[in-house]
Amino acid sequence: MSINIVILAAGQGKRMHSNLPKVLHKLAGVPLLTHVLNTARELNPEKLVVVCGHGASEVKQSILAKDVIFAYQAEQKGTAHAVQQAVDLLSLAPTTLILYGDVPLTRPESLVPLLNQPGLQILTAQLSDPTGYGRIVRENNQIQSIVEEKDASLTQRKITEVNTGIMAIPTKHLARWLTRIQPQNQQGEYYLTDIVGMALADGVAVNSVNVADHWETLGVNTKAQLAQLERYFQVTKANELLEKGVTLADPHRFDVRGQLKCGKEVTIDVGCIFEGEVELCDGVVIGPYCVLKDCVIGENTKIEAFSSLDGARVGTHCKVGPYTRLRPGANLMDQVHVGNFVEIKASHIGQGSKANHLSYIGDSEVGERVNIGAGTITCNYDGANKHKTILEDDVFIGSDTQLVAPVTVRKGATIAAGSTITKEVSANSLAISRVTQKTIAGWTRPKKKRND
Repeated sequence: MSINIVILAAGQGKRMHSNLPKVLHKLAGVPLLTHVLNTARELNPEKLVVVCGHGASEVKQSILAKDVIFAYQAEQKGTAHAVQQAVDLLSLAPTTLILYGDVPLTRPESLVPLLNQPGLQILTAQLSDPTGYGRIVRENNQIQSIVEEKDASLTQRKITEVNTGIMAIPTKHLARWLTRIQPQNQQGEYYLTDIVGMALADGVAVNSVNVADHWETLGVNTKAQLAQLERYFQVTKANELLEKGVTLADPHRFDVRGQLKCGKEVTIDVGCIFEGEVELCDGVVIGPYCVLKDCVIGENTKIEAFSSLDGARVGTHCKVGPYTRLRPGANLMDQVHVGNFVEIKASHIGQGSKANHLSYIGDSEVGERVNIGAGTITCNYDGANKHKTILEDDVFIGSDTQLVAPVTVRKGATIAAGSTITKEVSANSLAISRVTQKTIAGWTRPKKKRND
C-alpha cells in the first residue's frame, strides 16, 4: 500500500489555557502528536508530513525523528490551507491520508478500509449528540456535501452522521482541488471538506467508512476533553489485560503510560501507574498505589502498597514494600526482602538478603543472606564523588549503622548496632564503633521556669 500521510498539528489550542502547543499535551504520558505518529507509522507511508504552526520549534524538538518531514503554516486559515502547505512535500503515491495531531486514539485498523477503496474516502461516525461536528449530507444514500455546524441549517443539524475530519484523498487531484477552495463560510476559513463537491463534479467517487468506536475520532480542545480521552485509553488498556487473564481490582483506577507486559496469574490492585517498559512475570502481585517505571519483576514476587520502582530489576519470590523506593540500578536477586521506607540505588542485592525497614543502600554490592538492620545508611557521597560499599555473603549489620564508603565488610562479619564503620571489617569478626557510655547517678532533669 503506497500512501502519503499528512498530520495537521498547527493549532494553538486556546481553550487549553496553556503555553504548551496543544498537540504536545500528554495522554497516557505521551504527547498527543506522538500517538498519531505511532498510528501513522504502522501504515508504512512513503512520506510522513507534519504541518506545524503555533509553537513550531517546540513541536519539532519533541519529535526529532528522521522519518518526519515538517511543513509550516504561518497563519492558521483552516484545514485546506494547512494541507496546502504540505502538498509540495508529498510523493506520487495514489492516496494521501489526512490525520490530526489532536486526535490521538484512532487505531490503524480503522484507517485501513479508507485506503483500500478508490476515490475520496471519508471516515464518519454516528453520534447521539453531534453538536460541534460537520454533518454528512446525503441524497439517496450518497454523500453530497459536508456542512460545518455553524453553516448548517436547522434540518442539517439534526443529522447524526458526522465528519471526523479524517480523509483519504486521491493525490493526483489534491493540489488542484485545494487551489479551488474559497473561504465562503462564516469563519472565513479554507475548509478541506469543500473538496467533496469538487470530487463529485469531477466524477470522482465519494464514499465513507463508519468507525466502530466513536472515541477513536474524538479530538482534544480542552483539559476536560483530554481527561475524558485519558480514561477511554486506560479502560481500553485495562480491558486488553483482563482479556489476557490479568486480575485488576478496578479497571477504572489503573494507568499505563508506556508498555506493560504481564505473565500468567498477575494481580494488580487499585491506583497503580506503569510507565516506560514494565514486565510483570508469572504470579506477580502489585499492591495498591504503586508506581513502576522501566522495571522487570520476577515470578511470584509481591510489591506491597505505595512502593516506587524506577529502573529496577527484581528477582523471583521477593517481597518489596510497603513504602519502598527502588531507584535506577537497583538489582534484587531471588528471595530478597526489602521493607518499609528502604531506598536502594545503583546496588546489587544478593539472593536471600534482607533490609526490612528504614535504610538507605546506595552504590553497593550486597552478597547473599545479608541482614541489614533498621536505620542503616551507606554514606556513599563525599560531596563530590560516589564511593562503593561491599557487604560480602552472610554479613549481619546491626541497627543504626553508618557504613562510610569506600568500605568493605568481609564474609560472615557482624557489625554491632549503632556503629560507624570507616575501615574494612575482616571475615567472621565483630566490629563495634561507639562512644563510651557514661551513667551519672542522681541526675536531676532541668525544670521549666515559671513566670509568676
